[in-house]
Amino acid sequence: MEDLGAGMAREIERAVEARRKGAIGLLQELVRVPSVTGSEGAVQEVVGEALRARGLEVDRWEATPQEISAYLDHVGEQETFTDRPNLAGVRRGSGGGKSILLNAHVDTVATGDPSTWTHDPHGGKIEGDFLYGRGSCDMKGGLVTYLTALDALSDLGVELRGDVTVAATVGEENGGLGALSTVLRGYRADAAIITEPTRLALITAQGGSLVFRLTVPGRSAHAAVRDEGVSALEKFVPIFEDLRELERERNATLSHPLYDGMANKAPINVGVVQAGNWASTVPESLVAEIRVGLIPGEEVEPFRELVAERIASAANRDPWLREHPPEIKWFGGQFAPAEVPSDAPICSAIQRAHELATGEKPAIEGVPYGADMRLFISFGAMPCVMYGAGDVRVAHAPDEHVSITELMTAAKTIACLLVDWCGGDAAG
Repeated sequence: MEDLGAGMAREIERAVEARRKGAIGLLQELVRVPSVTGSEGAVQEVVGEALRARGLEVDRWEATPQEISAYLDHVGEQETFTDRPNLAGVRRGSGGGKSILLNAHVDTVATGDPSTWTHDPHGGKIEGDFLYGRGSCDMKGGLVTYLTALDALSDLGVELRGDVTVAATVGEENGGLGALSTVLRGYRADAAIITEPTRLALITAQGGSLVFRLTVPGRSAHAAVRDEGVSALEKFVPIFEDLRELERERNATLSHPLYDGMANKAPINVGVVQAGNWASTVPESLVAEIRVGLIPGEEVEPFRELVAERIASAANRDPWLREHPPEIKWFGGQFAPAEVPSDAPICSAIQRAHELATGEKPAIEGVPYGADMRLFISFGAMPCVMYGAGDVRVAHAPDEHVSITELMTAAKTIACLLVDWCGGDAAG
């Protein structure tokens, strides 16, 4: 099995399809175990069993406050470190091949209002080609992709030459605690891939996102004499409008070949606004939590300064805010943008694998959101890209789902990639 050609790709396709039922069952099992960020312990028990069942060498550990303390700007403060194990399953190669790290995060966002779902958020129901449930798309399906690919290669008797590490990590949704801890524990490879939902596009660039808390002061008064007070809400409105203008300006001037076709390449979103405490009282303060986006090539610190200067400038145009300036506090994981060259060896290998699996070349794209990709690149010094089944537009949403057909296609691509990248030989 010196070369990965069309014949071998067809064998892989048949082997993956033979594992369809098992892949669906495993994904249903994972979806049925809630794993909101901070409570990943139960689902990792299921993942650990799946890794051991495949004969992988399993390492289980929890990140600690001590190891993370120097990286809080990158992954954010954590409410707890307890019962949040990371897992790494290693399939040792026979030697002489390139290694790869396959990463998937097991944490999810909350399900939200159950009345907005038409399917049980933790039911794993199948309807047509879709499997429904929180985490099915983002990104428990991605983890199943890896294991199905490894199953198929085992069924075919393929012995890989390079080491394969499957890293199932916690805390991606609020900063990337688990991915960073994986790097700090010493896990490295010649390349890394994350099966985030990319609609089977090859993602070589990820945007950045920073979050901050803005406190706008006012002065309370009885609503009957409203003009005696200063409404913090009213003072916030011009700042909000100026941030929207900043977003428009950035979209008009920022340029990157993978982002230029996006209508909003660097979104600014006001996600939380809290003001006042009673309908008959002028609100004396307002607190807003705001997310601002970056594209690859931008640096975090200069952009922070730009946002702070823009808010200060807007406030300075108001007599009250000039004397009582708003306060900014940056918090949470600060997602720096990251990218790898589109002609990097791992990118070429994924393109070959996808073409063998589908007959078509994959799209090469950038995404406007932050991900763990940046941590493997910045702190692990390894090229990292994203490629996976599912559509990010349904992630975090009611009725989150993943296409089973796409899931199996991604597994075929990963299996082809492993043979091509790591090198493969027929056993015996």
